[in-house]
Amino acid sequence: MGAPVRLGKRTSNLFRPRAATGQPGLDVSGLGGVLEVDPASRTAEVAGMCTYENLVAATLPHGLTPLVVPQLKTITLGGAVSGLGIEATSFRNGLPHESVLELDVLTGAGEIVTTTPGEELFAGFPNSYGTLGYATRLRIELEPVRSHVALRHVRFDDLDELCAAVARIMATREWEGEDVDYLDGVMFAPAECYLTLGRRTEHDGAASDYTGMQIFYRSIQQRRFDVLSTHDYLWRWDTDWFWCSGGLGAQHPVIRRVWPARLRRSDVYWKIVALANRFDLENRLETWRGRPPRERVIQDVEIPLERTAEFLRWFAEQVGIEPVWLCPLRLRGEHAWPLYPLEPGRNYVNVGFWSSVPIKTGGTGGGTHCWATNRAIEHQVDAVGGHKSLYSDSFYSREDFNTRYGGEHYASLKQRYDPDRRLLDLYAKAVRRR
Repeated sequence: MGAPVRLGKRTSNLFRPRAATGQPGLDVSGLGGVLEVDPASRTAEVAGMCTYENLVAATLPHGLTPLVVPQLKTITLGGAVSGLGIEATSFRNGLPHESVLELDVLTGAGEIVTTTPGEELFAGFPNSYGTLGYATRLRIELEPVRSHVALRHVRFDDLDELCAAVARIMATREWEGEDVDYLDGVMFAPAECYLTLGRRTEHDGAASDYTGMQIFYRSIQQRRFDVLSTHDYLWRWDTDWFWCSGGLGAQHPVIRRVWPARLRRSDVYWKIVALANRFDLENRLETWRGRPPRERVIQDVEIPLERTAEFLRWFAEQVGIEPVWLCPLRLRGEHAWPLYPLEPGRNYVNVGFWSSVPIKTGGTGGGTHCWATNRAIEHQVDAVGGHKSLYSDSFYSREDFNTRYGGEHYASLKQRYDPDRRLLDLYAKAVRRR
């Protein structure tokens, strides 16, 4: 009794350690389905714990997909809306919550509240991470797609040139006379960066398959042009968890041949990493090798486009993690969302980096005990006017956190929809890792 309410989920895409409660979570096993796909209105109605993998499987036969399909299969609709999601359509379609038409929320007060655009709960739900309530049903917009996606990998040797190209594409939605329907990129080094431009197309010939021995992120450096089925394009990053599967051996040719394809997917890797983190295996191995302990650096940050080159140069020099994912973003609508206040009409780039770094001389502890690099990143993100996603570790003071994530507005919502504090507070969940 008295323990915070939590969800009893089988999968997660969070990277914050959480205190064990010993209490069973809410059983949400009945909330994983697609309720309806309406091709005429281009809408879908889904349960809150429906994964994008299941939703895409239901919509693609109709030639439709969600407006934004986050890159990992087991991200849920409710999770993407309450925790924010992003992908290569975000430069034109914004974030997943911007295509929600109606939302049912099980609030902390134990009530099911239906909310729609223009209402305070609807506006405050994104980035609340289940601290106001849980999405139980969503009605969302869909958009038409074609059978395949044709890709161009465009190399840039200068970060300023890359950012200028992003600005042109976001303004015109084309590149050298061709439509651009999907846009993301990778920085392998400041002098070797790529934008991947996707164009919807009908295609009858052979297409690339990166679910087998080939690895998608390596193809970016090796091929100028490519084509994937729309299904395989949507999940191009999931097979190797972007490039993070390499740390688990899944990219080694010998291991890859014997690692079943059905188990080469992000949720499997996540479980392996979660187990390794539980026992601090990486640092145990580093100690055995006579190396310093390592600090986990797993973050996604939104940087204003005009400051992105500056941030990436700082990051390459001070942090040194490579590769880095780049995903341009602009809010689809004309109003801001109070708990994650990106500016409408302003261009951003989501910068994603997921690895670890040696703890610098003078640091103490390892694993979760030293966070100097993460704190430095937070300071630099703030210095360039950026925002940090809360799915991973954060270290803000409560005052700084409230300033960045709609503190007064959140407090008002919390009092109205969870007056008895049955759910965790956002600061406690995101920073104190409760």
